[in-house]
Amino acid sequence: MRDLTSHRSMKIKAALFAGIGLFSGWFLWMSIPTFKSLVLLVLCVWAFCRLYYFAFYVIEKYIDPAFKFSGVFDAVRYLLMKGRNQPPPAAPPARSARKTMQPH
Repeated sequence: MRDLTSHRSMKIKAALFAGIGLFSGWFLWMSIPTFKSLVLLVLCVWAFCRLYYFAFYVIEKYIDPAFKFSGVFDAVRYLLMKGRNQPPPAAPPARSARKTMQPH
């Protein structure tokens, strides 16, 4: 599959994802419209978004900076195959005592 390079297509894709998320979340919450279900739905979405970010950040920065992933399944397949064929990755480089601001 080719990389998506059109800025217009990327914006349309983002809008479609946002629409799917909003509509499905709305319909799910409407099936049980309580404050508790709303909080649990928000926490579920937030936690999986953070997991997705963390997984790709850690893979890119510490496990294999040279490998480019095209999605979650690609990353899982890579991690499963990497453990079978190669020794574990080296420890991440030591951080300096001075803190720097990292973009989130």
